[in-house]
Amino acid sequence: MYTFGMAGDAHAFDPLVLLILAIFFDAYVGDMPGLTRFFKHPVVHIGNLIDFFDRKLNRENRGDVDRAIRGALTVIIVLAVTGSIGIGIAWLTLNHTFGWVFELILLTLILAGRSLYEHVKDVSVALTTSLEAGREAVSHIVGRDPEQLDEHGVCRAAIETTAENLCDGVVAPIFWYVLFGFPGLIIYKAVNTMDSMIGHKNAKYRAFGMTAARLDDVLNLIPARLTGLFLVMAAFFTPTANPWRAFKTMLRDAGKHRSPNAGWSEAAMAGALNLALAGPRRYSNTVVKGAWMGDGTARARIQDIEKALYMYVVALLINTGWVAAIAVIRLSAD
Repeated sequence: MYTFGMAGDAHAFDPLVLLILAIFFDAYVGDMPGLTRFFKHPVVHIGNLIDFFDRKLNRENRGDVDRAIRGALTVIIVLAVTGSIGIGIAWLTLNHTFGWVFELILLTLILAGRSLYEHVKDVSVALTTSLEAGREAVSHIVGRDPEQLDEHGVCRAAIETTAENLCDGVVAPIFWYVLFGFPGLIIYKAVNTMDSMIGHKNAKYRAFGMTAARLDDVLNLIPARLTGLFLVMAAFFTPTANPWRAFKTMLRDAGKHRSPNAGWSEAAMAGALNLALAGPRRYSNTVVKGAWMGDGTARARIQDIEKALYMYVVALLINTGWVAAIAVIRLSAD
């Protein structure tokens, strides 16, 4: 497990304390729009780097094998760059008295707990105005065609995003930070960003993004299952949610999702709220004939979004709790 000191003292500062501060700062200030107005968000820089290699290396006149090799090279270069930056930031924290401040700011920016909550909440609020407003709000957080969604479809999309991105935006980054510090977190974020940008199963990216997509699956293998368990535990503290049904549905239906990881949190959420999630979904140029997860109704409502957000917040607290427990044990041992 990752450790660092401060100003040369290996026991002066525990990184998990820094992580817990970042979790609470993220809950309070989110993406810090006042700061990102002047400095680009770290994920934007990562995205720009990925886009550069996508434009330069992924051209239509190249064959699939050539594209796959170039895609793997892109992954290696992006990870080398971001990993080096991560090591540099960790070194700064280790060797300079106030270097931890810079790492704390970056940690707060990269964690997406509040950002996801606000975007999903926007969908709930927009739907109280009109279906069109709900479609517009949900278009910012899902890739499917919002014009094909009725009110229930908009609600399901928001709930599914809440469940799936709990892993990508919070649980997985924290997991990899606990294991490998800032280098682990920034490498995970780079892989996750590559997957979202080039990891698609279409003609343009099927070969080029294959390495990025497979690596994202591997890095989310444990965090996704942890996320499902956190949601099951959160159901114990959520009014009208059913934790036993959440657990049963998660074990039974997680494998029905086309992603090897996303189904764990979505199935847990479906069971907890007695909904049917996933199912067939229409994107801009294709239809995904996904299986339904959960035995409940597919006619999700605004109230179900609110319950999902309640579970989301409780799961965040549970996730923070295990980090705090490890920090206390380590500090006590010192």
